[in-house]
Amino acid sequence: MSGPFEAAWEAIRNGLRRDLGARTFDHWLKPMKLTGFEEEKGMVQLELPSHFMADWVREHYSDRLRYAWRATVPSVREIDIAAAAGASRPALFIVGEEDVLPPTEQLTGTTSDSIGTPLENRYVFANFVTGTANEVAFNAARMMADTGVPMFSSLYIHAGTGLGKTHLLHAIGHEFLRQKPRSNVLYMSAEKFMYEFVSAMRERDTIGFKQKLRSADLLLVDDVQFIAGKEATQEEFFHTINEIIAAGHRLVISADRPPHELGAVDKRIASRLAGGLVTDLRQADLDHRRRIVSHKLAQMPQANMPQDVADFLAQRFSASIRELEGALTRVVAYSLLSKRPIDIAFAQETLADLLRHSQRRITIDEIQRSVCEHYGIRHAEMTSARRAREVARPRQVAMYLAKRLTPRSLPEIGRRFGGRDHTTVIHAIKRIKELRVADSELDSDVRSLLRKLES
Repeated sequence: MSGPFEAAWEAIRNGLRRDLGARTFDHWLKPMKLTGFEEEKGMVQLELPSHFMADWVREHYSDRLRYAWRATVPSVREIDIAAAAGASRPALFIVGEEDVLPPTEQLTGTTSDSIGTPLENRYVFANFVTGTANEVAFNAARMMADTGVPMFSSLYIHAGTGLGKTHLLHAIGHEFLRQKPRSNVLYMSAEKFMYEFVSAMRERDTIGFKQKLRSADLLLVDDVQFIAGKEATQEEFFHTINEIIAAGHRLVISADRPPHELGAVDKRIASRLAGGLVTDLRQADLDHRRRIVSHKLAQMPQANMPQDVADFLAQRFSASIRELEGALTRVVAYSLLSKRPIDIAFAQETLADLLRHSQRRITIDEIQRSVCEHYGIRHAEMTSARRAREVARPRQVAMYLAKRLTPRSLPEIGRRFGGRDHTTVIHAIKRIKELRVADSELDSDVRSLLRKLES
């Protein structure tokens, strides 16, 4: 191949690695070789070491590769993805009534449809450290991943950011594929669902989109709260989950709150999701966080971290497992790169910015619960449409506190209070400010709530 094509191929490979992530790229696309270019057809020829890999890349990445080549070398119109000469097709082994691929060729770690997102190889059950905060959700996930008859029609996992929801969804997909490699597992975020649905409408191919979704043996949808307020998307999502469950297939959903607190999400969807098993992940306690650090360090044989530093990290990063693991990775990496030993001073220096931000952060959900407890109302009233004074005033107080105690924007605060407009939040803030001056009882309520939340 000529120099320009080789240079273009190197640039395309670098872009794919950046966009797809190192793990996905290294597993599927790194082995691909540029072997030729048919000038008459404007066709670039690419080669992979096995028929299995060629078939999979052709199905999942042919469009992306074609667009990348066209953008880089205008003379390229098509691509040809083939297996290397002499590569044999993987034989099928019969196990009972199931056709499975040989262990080296299994689909574990991938999703089987191009509208989904590949599963992350690191998110497996073996890498999930359990404790009292997550053991129920973990056991429920293991049960949902078992290819026998499921005990529940759907699984709904809710938790705050960084506590392991996404890890469990990917782990379910991996285990299901391990037990049944030729099954159709589809993982996607709610935002990806919306994007694909809108794209299908734009291309007038909603039937194809629906068929791909509803043919899934296991459908995993992450962060479902993001479909709030999107009426057309919610309608399609409702029919999709209905058909998945009715067909006896498996459905796993994650969100940042329970179904009945989804606010601007269609009540039919919330009711359907609440009909399966609903479980949560809570913040890990100190002992649990210490075990997470030990587990992570066991996967880093090059790390030399004293126990007092490990305990320091477990104590200081309590809000999110993701933040804790990120802090640990940074300390180890900086130590190796700078060739400096790890001690408390080094960890504090390396994590100075994270430590400043790891101070206790108040959430809108925490504010809502505290206000509801103070005024003796149900948490669901925070997102309800009721305007009775005994409900509306506490809701306004909660909005006021959310603006004062969190960095959330007005539109985001409105969304967390049942999809209300930002002007409603502005009105609530202004009204509580006025009442604090004129109404000593309300001012006392607000002061009491501030002390409780900031303690």
